[in-house]
Amino acid sequence: MSSQPQQSVLHPRHVELGAKFAEFGGWLMPLEYAGGGVLAEHAAVRSGVGVFDVSHLGTLIVRGPGAVDALNAVLTNDLHRIGPGQAQYSLLCADDGGVVDDLICYVRADDDVLVIPNAGNAGTVAAVLAGAVGDAVEVTNVHRDYAIIAVQGPASDEVLTAVGLPVGMDYMAFEPVSRDGVPLTVCRTGYTGERGYELVVPAEGALAVWDAVLDAGSRFGMLPCGLGARDTLRTEMGYSLHGHEISPEINPVEAGLGWAIGWSKPSFHGSEALRRIRSEGPARRARGLLALGRGIPRPGMSVVDADGAEVGVVTSGTFSPTLRQGVALALVRPDIAVGDEVGVRVRNRVEPFRVVKPPFVTPGVREG
Repeated sequence: MSSQPQQSVLHPRHVELGAKFAEFGGWLMPLEYAGGGVLAEHAAVRSGVGVFDVSHLGTLIVRGPGAVDALNAVLTNDLHRIGPGQAQYSLLCADDGGVVDDLICYVRADDDVLVIPNAGNAGTVAAVLAGAVGDAVEVTNVHRDYAIIAVQGPASDEVLTAVGLPVGMDYMAFEPVSRDGVPLTVCRTGYTGERGYELVVPAEGALAVWDAVLDAGSRFGMLPCGLGARDTLRTEMGYSLHGHEISPEINPVEAGLGWAIGWSKPSFHGSEALRRIRSEGPARRARGLLALGRGIPRPGMSVVDADGAEVGVVTSGTFSPTLRQGVALALVRPDIAVGDEVGVRVRNRVEPFRVVKPPFVTPGVREG
């Protein structure tokens, strides 16, 4: 018998807002809200501001002498490129180069790092790290002890200012603060491609912070947003989702994430395999696909060439609310180049698509 999905500490607020729920990574999370829906929520983030509950994301604390060095010997990216108060996207890979999970490390000190993995992989990541970092470093899974609230969009600074929280730090930087006696961390990170922030809040203070953000955001037209809009927003940006663009069967070289690998590091988990794949060239590459007609691609659909031969597969696909046309992320043969025209088998027909380099829309994440 499968266990019941976990619920965010903010679940009662989502019920009050008329949320439609879906299970994701073992958590019951809002998919969309009454009075909004995916299209409206997506548009709010692109043009104004939206707020997401992303408390399903994992929360790990890695603490002890040499914590940064210990993590750096395991994860792909080079944590020595950043210092305290900065965050970094990285990957945990298996020996064969497959991706166990992607995550963000927030370096609070050389001996104190906050790690945010994906919901369904949090326990696995915690176990792998605990077994790799040595006895002097402790990995604590505090998933249930914190909520994460994402305020995303061009007006996100105005909302947080109205709440009394700091803004304006560099992209991928963060600042610990206290609000009404509640310690929280304001992170200049997100998953939408827009300027925005993520608030890591102790569970006991999460309802008050959520209420304050919603109240402040009302004057800016802010909408609560669910995982439906989160997915269309990240797809427009070409951001990877574990289980789609990356997985234990999809390595970061073919996924186009070589920039998140510290190639000059002596070693890390999967380093030998990834160096070999990089040297030999991957068997497939991540590409973007832009619809030339009215076709809406979905994950698992075949990508074909002019002769109808299969050359790849769609990993993520949706109707782009911004462009008003179909967009997809796909893994295709390495000879399929940007500018080529391919087909996607949509139901019983082949729809034409242009191969492009994501993002599909202009990012605003670094603006301001």
